[in-house]
Amino acid sequence: MALGVLVHAALAALGLAALVAAVPWLFDVIRWIGVAYLMWLALGALRAGPMRAKGRAMSAGRAFREGLAVNLTNPKVIFFVLAFLPQFVDPARALLPQFLVFGAILGFGGLIINGAVGVFAGSLGRLVAGSERWNRGLGLASAGIFTALAVRLAILERA
Repeated sequence: MALGVLVHAALAALGLAALVAAVPWLFDVIRWIGVAYLMWLALGALRAGPMRAKGRAMSAGRAFREGLAVNLTNPKVIFFVLAFLPQFVDPARALLPQFLVFGAILGFGGLIINGAVGVFAGSLGRLVAGSERWNRGLGLASAGIFTALAVRLAILERA
């Protein structure tokens, strides 16, 4: 999944570099689409039902391939990268290196989080998934983070 995020960041940078150079107002369009998407994620986090702890055993290679395939074909990841990363990018500088650095940071963070989830997904995962209070708190925290990112992106000004 982390490798998939880095691929998305590179693709976003390559496409955005040419488009933003040719059409400067496109940065604002992408930014507002990002604001709307982040708010949609926030609402989804508030409405999310209880988690379900299910799983099946698989090899590490198969898990890697499936995680990469899911990440590369998931439109939510594409939109998230386009919504999240541009708010930290300076349009006056080379976009590709910035997107790659931020994509690597996002991918590494995801690797740590997803790795921790994998390690603790056993009995602790079943306990957490069964707690309605925990689920509600997680939904509220996620909604707050997505909303804060949306506000940050909305007040961002084009350089």
